Amino acid sequence: LVGFWVSFAINNSYLPDVAFPKQQDAISAKGFSLGYVGSVILLIFNLAMVMQPDFFGITTDEAGAAEIKAMKYSFVTVGIWWVLFAQYSFYYLPKGYKKEGKRTNIILNGFKELKLVWQQLGEQIILKRYLGAFFVYSMAVQTVMLIAAYFGEEEIGWGTDSERTMGLIISILVIQLVAIFGATVTAKASEKFGNIKTLIVVNALWVCICIYAYFVITPIDFYIAAGCVGLVMGGIQALSRSTYSKFLPETKDTTSFFSFYDVAEKIGIIIGTLLYGIVAQLTGSMRSSIIFLGLFFLIGMFLLLRVKESKKPL
Repeated sequence: LVGFWVSFAINNSYLPDVAFPKQQDAISAKGFSLGYVGSVILLIFNLAMVMQPDFFGITTDEAGAAEIKAMKYSFVTVGIWWVLFAQYSFYYLPKGYKKEGKRTNIILNGFKELKLVWQQLGEQIILKRYLGAFFVYSMAVQTVMLIAAYFGEEEIGWGTDSERTMGLIISILVIQLVAIFGATVTAKASEKFGNIKTLIVVNALWVCICIYAYFVITPIDFYIAAGCVGLVMGGIQALSRSTYSKFLPETKDTTSFFSFYDVAEKIGIIIGTLLYGIVAQLTGSMRSSIIFLGLFFLIGMFLLLRVKESKKPL
């Protein structure tokens, strides 16, 4: 998680460097879409290894069961995948902004950089308001992404264990595949209606999904919910990133601003999952927690209404 989220913060910070403001919604959406495509390709390959290990020459022996060995090999393929595609990124991406002088106390200075960004937010009222809205609704988005599979495992009547396992795998694939389409559609909508208005509508759709999830019982219900989550998940992630990028002040140090953006998101995850767990514990049902998360999307909508559109089409 440390490696993934650090890389994601740096990855996000490249957006202002590789695209003009009017291009950023489409480029952000394309980035997430290609990420989902890659994850689906590798996931299907790894699932094939686990489900048909004999086809890949993986057999059961004294070292262990074929399926378990296939799972272990899957981790290796993930590592190879990261290394290969990282080389492509390293070759083509700009080298970025590097401060002069020797760097010391890197971890402590990282917190100082975040503090400097916080101080600058005092002068960037619109950006600060947007970050507040993002913090609230992202708290719910990230929590849903983390607990979706667990919710499906505990609350849905799958039948046998194998049917439950296959059902959850199919659900993950559905979310990833539909998210490709969702990110693209949301970018097109923002081009026509503006970023803030589109984000408000997407949050409203999340509220509807939370209400629907409360009544989900059968596997088919869960597949429908997974498809709806995928549609708005890709869209809200891609558009949130590009909207933040457009609101940034003129600066070469975009990494510090996007690090602040990601830190806000991670704090939201901690709070969101904690509240989800508390509500589930108090009520004895994860369904009540899903409805509770819907309130954060509702609050996010109202906070977005406070973010005024600038002269640029946001």
